[in-house]
Amino acid sequence: MPYYPFDSRNSLYQSHIGAVASGTTRMLRLLLHRDACVQEAFFRIKDDKNGQFCEYRMEPGDWLEDYRYYTVSFTPDEGLYWYEFRYTSDFGTFFVVKSDHSLGVVSRTGGDFWQMTVYDASYRTPDWLKGGLIYQIFPDRFYRGHNPAGGQQPDRYYTHDWNAQPIYTQNDPIARLGNDFYGGNLDGIRQKLPYLADLGVTALYLNPIFEAHSNHRYNTADYLKIDPDLGTTEDLVRLCREADRYGMAVILDGVFSHTGSDSLYFNKNGRYETLGAYQSTDSPYASWYHFRHFPDDYDAWWGIDTLPETNETDPDFDRFITGPDGIIRHWLRCGIKGWRLDVADELPDSMIDHIRTAMKDENKDAFLLGEVWEDATNKVSHGGRRRFLRGSQLDSVMNYPFYEAIIRYLTGGNSRDLIDTVLALTENYPPMALHLLMNHIGTHDTPRILTRLGDTETAQTDRSWQAGRHLDGERLAKGLRFVKMAAVLQYTLPGVPSLYYGDEVGMQGYGDPFCRGAFPWGNENTDLLAFYQAIGRMRRNNACFSGGEFVPIYANFGHLVYMRRTGDNAVLVGINRWCDDAQVDIPNEWENGTALFGQPPHDGILTIKKESFCVIEYNKTAD
Repeated sequence: MPYYPFDSRNSLYQSHIGAVASGTTRMLRLLLHRDACVQEAFFRIKDDKNGQFCEYRMEPGDWLEDYRYYTVSFTPDEGLYWYEFRYTSDFGTFFVVKSDHSLGVVSRTGGDFWQMTVYDASYRTPDWLKGGLIYQIFPDRFYRGHNPAGGQQPDRYYTHDWNAQPIYTQNDPIARLGNDFYGGNLDGIRQKLPYLADLGVTALYLNPIFEAHSNHRYNTADYLKIDPDLGTTEDLVRLCREADRYGMAVILDGVFSHTGSDSLYFNKNGRYETLGAYQSTDSPYASWYHFRHFPDDYDAWWGIDTLPETNETDPDFDRFITGPDGIIRHWLRCGIKGWRLDVADELPDSMIDHIRTAMKDENKDAFLLGEVWEDATNKVSHGGRRRFLRGSQLDSVMNYPFYEAIIRYLTGGNSRDLIDTVLALTENYPPMALHLLMNHIGTHDTPRILTRLGDTETAQTDRSWQAGRHLDGERLAKGLRFVKMAAVLQYTLPGVPSLYYGDEVGMQGYGDPFCRGAFPWGNENTDLLAFYQAIGRMRRNNACFSGGEFVPIYANFGHLVYMRRTGDNAVLVGINRWCDDAQVDIPNEWENGTALFGQPPHDGILTIKKESFCVIEYNKTAD
């Protein structure tokens, strides 16, 4: 049979598949046909830090039919590497390079490399989130608890109709985009802990809760104060304490790349009694910002003048965030168990290093999550290649590649591309980071998943157009069917699913601010909610979702079958986005599996209904 010269995802060709710990000896094998008339073969590897190639001669070895093995062993230090192969023959010099997927092809020229991620052997991530479920909450829009604090600040517009559409215009100086407040608060989240427990939630990720003068609160005004509309420090402590009784941890959003211009530190509006950086070069906060021409010409996040950028390498600012009594440690001491770093790829390495040190010194099980929209192992930003996931920085990242691949697949893409994305992540990411990936299918920055999958025109960006549209009829029915498929993928692929508040009850909405509506208490889609509760139980009851192996079985066009397995527990998942039923051959061992969703297999065939899914459980201890 014909063989490829190399395949980075096949144990026939190497001893370790995927990222490896520093100091691990990795054996790689090239497989070349006798007709190639090979003279010598070489392994070529480039260290990303210096761009220098090293070349190692590969030893000729045994034959596999008409192919000969050429073998090399390599023991790398921590870092990122790129590799290919070269061989000389009676016909000249050739290279074996990476094709579109993981397979090697022969080329006259080199330059298409495989990636090798080598993480520090001491890299550790928290175990408590593995196999769990994150629930993301936009605090102002989740639930009004007892004694809501609304109405305290005259420059905020307080919406009395909980079900009102968020304001999307900026015509009114107060009732405008970003300044409408619904009154959701920390006490409201605490009161809904039993509801969240029924979903299987193990971590609450809260969008910013510190004092800030917008409903999204990404324009921090005071890092040491909970926004009064949300509650007090005591309310946060109480939430953390009661959440812990339900087996949930609280993760806060850390926005350190910029503050608000209307803040204690910049004080452009003169709201605070402090001497802000905008007001005087003698301000104690002056070094936190960069002025090109004082006071009106300063660096601002994406050019938005209400969001002045911080100088994260300034020793005083760094100490304020990461020092012994800094912001990171302060809120950990109040009971939170993790931080999510907003725009982590816009923070310098030094700050992320210091944040991790502060967190792990305070609590070795604290979880550090970063917002990175691309593959975090090879991301280039802030002037160079980043080392987010090699041991000294993040525990894991938001999994936007996963989100985008699911959307592409469910809106007409090929299932093979989805599988390739998942395999690429399993290959590039250290396993401890892979199994803590925040697998979302919607956040405060994206359209609601129901809207995205039910409406093919979501590319429209005009807010007036978005405000006037709502799914109903067949578009709504289709959206609900496809949301369930998306959720099954999200809950069963490697990583930790993250459920954006209200997606489980059918909330709709395009981009900001429509994806940030108020939770429709009393008007939930009860069928969808029951489904989410059921897949939450499925995830809790199967150990394979806590770091188990991912094994693709079949992927072609709209059909997809894969397995998760660990020890005695395994789950088979089948998805069919097409409008016809699908029948897929599966291993015989699944004949006696238990159907958690869909139909059980029969005679080695898994039948997946159109626009639906199957989930089959197999537990050896039950045999």
